[in-house]
Amino acid sequence: MVKMQLHENWQLCNVKEQEWVPAQVPGDIYMALLQAGKMEDPFWEDNEYQAKALMEEDYEYKTVFIYDETEFENCQEIILRFDGIDTIGDIYLNECCLGRVESMHRVWEFPVKEILEKGENTLRVIIRSPLKFMAAAYEKYKTHGNEDTVEGFMHLRKAHYMCGWDWGACLPDGGIFRPVTLLGVEHARLDNVYIRQIHEEGKVLLIPEVDVETMDEAEEDNCEKAGKSEQSQLLEYEITVTEPDGTKTTWEGSPDEIEIDNPKLWWPNGLGEQPLYQVEVNLKAGNQIVDTWCRKIGLRTMTMHIEKDQWGESFAHEVNGHQIFAMGADYIPEDNLLQRTSRERTRELLLQCKRANFNTVRVWGGGYYPEDWFYDICDELGLMVWQDFMFACSMYELTPEFEANIRQEFIDNIKRLRHHASLSLWCGNNEMETFTQEGTWVTKPSEVRDYLFMYERIIPEILREYDPETFYWPASPSSGGSFDNPNDPNRGDVHYWEVWHGNKPFAEYRKYFFRYASEFGFQAFPSVKTLETVTDDPRELNPFSYVMEKHQRNYGGNGKIAKYMQAAYRYPENFSDFVYASQLLQADGIRYGVEHYRRNRGRCMGAIYWQLNDCWPVISWSSVDYYGRWKALHYYAKRFFAPVMLSCEEQSWMTVEADMNRQHFEFEKSIRLNVTNETLADRRVLVKWEVRKADATVLMEEKQWVEVPALSAVWLDKVELPQIDCFNEYVSFEAWEDDQVISQGTVIFSYPKYFHYLDPKLKVRTEGDEIIVNASAYAKSVEILNDTEDLILEDNYFDMNAGERRIKILQGKPEGLRVRSVYNI
Repeated sequence: MVKMQLHENWQLCNVKEQEWVPAQVPGDIYMALLQAGKMEDPFWEDNEYQAKALMEEDYEYKTVFIYDETEFENCQEIILRFDGIDTIGDIYLNECCLGRVESMHRVWEFPVKEILEKGENTLRVIIRSPLKFMAAAYEKYKTHGNEDTVEGFMHLRKAHYMCGWDWGACLPDGGIFRPVTLLGVEHARLDNVYIRQIHEEGKVLLIPEVDVETMDEAEEDNCEKAGKSEQSQLLEYEITVTEPDGTKTTWEGSPDEIEIDNPKLWWPNGLGEQPLYQVEVNLKAGNQIVDTWCRKIGLRTMTMHIEKDQWGESFAHEVNGHQIFAMGADYIPEDNLLQRTSRERTRELLLQCKRANFNTVRVWGGGYYPEDWFYDICDELGLMVWQDFMFACSMYELTPEFEANIRQEFIDNIKRLRHHASLSLWCGNNEMETFTQEGTWVTKPSEVRDYLFMYERIIPEILREYDPETFYWPASPSSGGSFDNPNDPNRGDVHYWEVWHGNKPFAEYRKYFFRYASEFGFQAFPSVKTLETVTDDPRELNPFSYVMEKHQRNYGGNGKIAKYMQAAYRYPENFSDFVYASQLLQADGIRYGVEHYRRNRGRCMGAIYWQLNDCWPVISWSSVDYYGRWKALHYYAKRFFAPVMLSCEEQSWMTVEADMNRQHFEFEKSIRLNVTNETLADRRVLVKWEVRKADATVLMEEKQWVEVPALSAVWLDKVELPQIDCFNEYVSFEAWEDDQVISQGTVIFSYPKYFHYLDPKLKVRTEGDEIIVNASAYAKSVEILNDTEDLILEDNYFDMNAGERRIKILQGKPEGLRVRSVYNI
């Protein structure tokens, strides 16, 4: 195989204006225009409108490349390959129209051997306006979907989020966002390599399925099993496996089976290591290697454990025979401008997941299938991937052309991703089983029929052929398909939005024992420094300003944050305090849910909150903002996803629906501690708790050793505290192991806004790679910031008793440090 990348000398123009500017490939139209000074920053204030209008036009990419015949002289065919074009493109080589592409979710290839010319060749790609396409499709079909998006978005196989969402700008960019390559094929090439695994005692058998595509025009069927057909009798493959320690073994002669002795198993983060085996398949014609497939795999078994039980039906990841509690968040595309994404940026984001004790990420179905490096990094870090197919919040018109397009989309992406150790399941769509059952966007009966065809016939059919080893789930949420109560709390996975969209209090989470919560969330403002990148007008740094509400895409969202804030905190006196309080609200809300789910491990087996990240600077549900700054939630996640976690199910004002001004306002004051162990080892933990005054003086203390079996949750006895002064006293608790505190927290019994905090007189200093915080009294939700608000610390937004706390610096410079607590609101 000869490969020539076509990434140089690209130019771009508006087809009408014909004013050429330099363009990067891989890249996108907006970035080319931005770098050439032809558009303003689309994230600044309301520049989004101008940027959107630019996509009413068609754009042309053009490059001239040199074709050297001698490099390709042994090739029977030369293929022009586009790994990703966004989205509608007409392709011309030397003014010969090769065809039209109509999906950014698939690979497009064109045979060009007879079209190439010795020396200079001109390649042109005309990107057609997505907005005009969608408008025309909407007029034709009137299909409905998410109201935050451009009408007709569902008819174009383009990442839906680019057309607007309730956390995303409407920036329907386009471009050539993945590599463009000339492939010279000698005799044949590898078409399909699938490595199946059979796990036995002390060994793993790898079963390779290797198909080739031959270039022999006389061959009627050009996809045959290598080494197994008369047409391919001169072709065979050899396989080399490189073990994690570097040991290499080669099997020749098109082996049907490869035995790996003493296999090193791949585990999710927190449960073991992530050893990877490199598998290299060389396709040979005689002694000549004509193509190579090389990937890294992990040796593991992975499926979903589903069986009837006393609560309904279980739904849990099962890895190497163990049922695992999924801990993580929902991942959306990392940027509206795809040229800004990179392996390094993705690694940084996923590293923050590992630092926060994630073992799972869900790739949401309204974006696009991530780059190979996303899955490579998940493999390395031990992050299980719940992979949606790219359908979300919309009805789809299953025309023959649309079906043919999506079928190839499925095949391309299944073949690309199925070898990854991190791939835990395929999921048909985001939320459409629920919305279809409810008739939310249904305009005609055929849409219900088409729903069933797409997610319960076509996708399963293709997976049976191309990836039968990976579990398939028809939708999220679902109870298994066929509109059988898809958001059933006792089966399958659930999206729960009564907290936030339903305006319910945080304690509402405790009324439900979902089998797997795959979406639930609460919004918060990002860092002030992040918001300063979208405006330089100090008056706009106000929750209800025009710019702040343009960067809040959930209608009325900032008011909702303020409403919830009223229940918990005094009204902040400045914008910085408002941002701080909003982040504490978000973090506490999700903590209420996750800790409850983990305490009920066995019944509930997953807590995936919405959402991990942002695609632009925005007020949203994310725990890591667009610039990679951690909100309070991400630090809370590190604590509530800790492998061994001590948490408290308290009864307080926050857990009752009562009016303190009514005559008989009474509420229970109690604690019930729980230790959750999401590791493969039994743990013995010393649990301590104290009742303290506001100055942190201990009034009462208890200790108890707790035996916590592997993969379990253990309750301690409930303790009622009827005499505690809910305005001046609180409870602190800690879990100790090997003379170290491994989990800790505090509980107050009034609303946080009513507690009589004393001034903790917080002081902060640095010693080497540590920050030391001193407090003279109880300090709740201690926040440490530097000048640029980009520190990543071992811990932050933590409660502390009077005394000293030492915190390691993981990233950033501790310059201009400042510190505050809830006392300052």
